[in-house]
Amino acid sequence: MIEHPSQGKLIVFEGPDGVGKSTIAEQLAYRLGEVGIPCEHLAFPGREPSSLGRLIDDLHHDAPGLGLGDVNPTSLQLMHIAAHIDAIEGRILPALRAGTWVILDRFWWSTWVYGGAFGVSECSLKAMIDLERLHWGRVNPDVLFLVERNIGASVDFDGLQGQILQGYRELAGREQVNSCVITLKNDTSVEDTLDAVWEAIKPFIRSLTKSRTTSSESQKDIQLTLLRDTIPNPTVVSRLSPAKPTIVYETYWRFAVERQEIFFRKLEGLPAPWTDDPILVRHKFTNAYRASDRVSQYLIKHAIYEGEQTPEEIFFRTILFKMFNRIETWELLKAAFGEVEYSSYSFAAYDRVLSQSLAADRPIYSAAYIMPSAGRVFGYTEKHRNHLKLIESMMADEAPQKLAGMRSMRDAFSLLRSYPSIGDFLAYQFVTDLNYSTLTDFSEMEFVVPGPGALDGIRKCFTDLGGLNNADIIRVITDNQERELEILGLEFRTLGGRPLQLIDCQNLFCEVSKYARMKHPEIEGLSKRTRIKQIYRPSARPIEYWFPPKWDINHLIPRPGGLA
Repeated sequence: MIEHPSQGKLIVFEGPDGVGKSTIAEQLAYRLGEVGIPCEHLAFPGREPSSLGRLIDDLHHDAPGLGLGDVNPTSLQLMHIAAHIDAIEGRILPALRAGTWVILDRFWWSTWVYGGAFGVSECSLKAMIDLERLHWGRVNPDVLFLVERNIGASVDFDGLQGQILQGYRELAGREQVNSCVITLKNDTSVEDTLDAVWEAIKPFIRSLTKSRTTSSESQKDIQLTLLRDTIPNPTVVSRLSPAKPTIVYETYWRFAVERQEIFFRKLEGLPAPWTDDPILVRHKFTNAYRASDRVSQYLIKHAIYEGEQTPEEIFFRTILFKMFNRIETWELLKAAFGEVEYSSYSFAAYDRVLSQSLAADRPIYSAAYIMPSAGRVFGYTEKHRNHLKLIESMMADEAPQKLAGMRSMRDAFSLLRSYPSIGDFLAYQFVTDLNYSTLTDFSEMEFVVPGPGALDGIRKCFTDLGGLNNADIIRVITDNQERELEILGLEFRTLGGRPLQLIDCQNLFCEVSKYARMKHPEIEGLSKRTRIKQIYRPSARPIEYWFPPKWDINHLIPRPGGLA
């Protein structure tokens, strides 16, 4: 391992788009925090509001949205370097000097690899990287993980993707003299990959543990004893020790109950307001059940179950809808083509309709979550064109037929996450949506992938996970939901007798993370956000709720309709 004058450790994750770097980096930062190691999780060029890096990231992925035309590739990479230097001087070096570990998503390697792939001269790239290295000084990564994923038939090894992968591998060979470089295969579960990372950095953790004095350890023991005395014994336990809940954990269940009551009060035709909770009155939150939300309802009824029910057509409609996740975009395509179907699909025709909408300043993407652009894979500056090409590559790879023959949700998830720019969170969302259809019939209780919002909610609900990981926590509370509600004296109205599934409890962690910003502002999460942006505004379009027929609950759902 390379020694440098900083006290903290610099752990870097590099690799092509869509291999899961960001998820691994985020969860590593969370795990380090759990064992008491202070750390900063940062990314190049940057994602923090009001930062230069965020501006460059927005420009990179949506230049037209900022009023710009095509940006010269050399100029773009130079702006990336400027954002890197801003973060190095303003955040990274001060943190390292203070003894804080920095978990960094991307390094200058991406400038070299992607800049070269998009035509920037080696001379220009070398000058840029030399400038960045000047600001790093003697600091090199203590460990740099080159993350790879087996993406099989979706990669053109003779084209751009192959060039990018080869570029990273060549750098890994050359940079071994400066840093400890470890190639990390991210082909199994996130937890398995994270365990491999943990093994690699254990020497640093051991050395940090040994440096702690006996007195500080004694003080820590006293603090933990006090903690156990002041917090009620939880029912969430592991083989190692009890998980330690905060007040937000109780709020989690109270929120779930009240949000579900709002759902039923609307269905029953009661007048607004449907709750006396001022936070729920003012702000927008998703339903307790994911499938009850307006967009999910529209997807199920109009994208999945309207139209031909072949594997190809179901898959095409579902993934196309989810790429944009916006009802208005689907209706735009329906108005243009009559039926949205793969048998008559044309890249040029769909591109024309979507481009015209953007030109008229009408958004085509939902703001619910960020869709990676996949521009570095397919080469377009316009995000929607890359996504259309991504769908084409999935169809060419016979993804619908492969999914139809799979026997587990995890296998289907692994297939989806093997495609460029689809990480763990999106793959889990997509496989859940496809599972509403007749294409697959998996149990939603098979496994869960916590998203960023859920991780934030879990952090607020527990001070210590008691040896469990985040996915374990979601499973344990899902399995024990009736007991947890009974302990709190709460009655939860299920959806036609269907209990909350793993995906629902995962979503509820995300929602309670937002809710706690107002209810428990003293409890800090991973995102450190303090306000809720979305204001609740009733829709004029009523919903007649309808769920996948295989659930056999539609006859149990009230039918007056309601506003969501």
